[in-house]
Amino acid sequence: MSDLVVMRPEGLYCPPGDFYIDPHKRVTRAVVTHAHGDHAKSGCARYWTATPGYRLLKTRLGAGAQVKPQDYGQIFELGDARVSLHSAGHILGSAQVRIEVGGEVWVVSGDYKRDADPSCAPFEVVPCDVFVTEATFAAPQYVWPPDGTASAEIFAWWTRNREDGVASVLFCYALGKSQRILAELTRHTDATVYLHEAMTKLVGHYRRENIAMLPTRSVNECVRSHDFRGSLILVPPHAFGTSWLKRLAPYRTGFASGWMGAPGEQGSGRAAKYDRGFTLSDHADWPALLRTIDETGARRVLAMHGDTALLIETLRARGLQADALI
Repeated sequence: MSDLVVMRPEGLYCPPGDFYIDPHKRVTRAVVTHAHGDHAKSGCARYWTATPGYRLLKTRLGAGAQVKPQDYGQIFELGDARVSLHSAGHILGSAQVRIEVGGEVWVVSGDYKRDADPSCAPFEVVPCDVFVTEATFAAPQYVWPPDGTASAEIFAWWTRNREDGVASVLFCYALGKSQRILAELTRHTDATVYLHEAMTKLVGHYRRENIAMLPTRSVNECVRSHDFRGSLILVPPHAFGTSWLKRLAPYRTGFASGWMGAPGEQGSGRAAKYDRGFTLSDHADWPALLRTIDETGARRVLAMHGDTALLIETLRARGLQADALI
């Protein structure tokens, strides 16, 4: 049987179903794994996505986009393919794409993680013949700390800053990371957290999906003279170094990302411009990548989205057929 998923200039394509997965060009039919901008291309004729992420995708694409929500596990047919979406544990509404044709099953992971996250459904292992996996952190140096470590560290940092009379400005991605932080911090406090305006609507979508998070208030709702000392403010990375931050002074800065988890990263590289870094990723680390591949039972693995060479070499040494999907 021919491959059920191939790479085309427009992105991942399923020939039997005549649809694309997370295309980066405009196509007729797009199955979208989640609402991050590098996976959700505007201008496609029709979209399919998981129900929990429907509002997020509509916000990303615009009100006129034709988006059909699908419940996790619900089978729908596109061409000759039987398709279903299964939780990827990446962000709210993130999905793996299961494709079945003639008894053969392929699963495209999209972005995924195996760590516990109160802001989205956990990853579901989906048995398959061929597993198409992301490889964002496909190297042995990426091993995430135990669940809850980052939120406890963030709360301790926030507490020290409050005692020192300064604000805590935490840079994190507007979709997924900020909501996860707000959800995990409910273990430590019930205090209000302030948000950059880029996050407010997205947090609202999470609340409509009944995700429990700390109370929030937009910075833009505050008078110009508002005193933010002692407060935690979540800000997207693109606002770093802008004049918008002046109203938050005095403050210390932090950055929450998986990229903080590489040995030697703290105090250098990406972390150098921040006062503090926190290792918190919405992607699988190296052990989770290997465990997930093993648990799917796939006899063949195709890797993408990252440096795939070491992962492919490791899988081949374990007796699997493994290649880069390019």
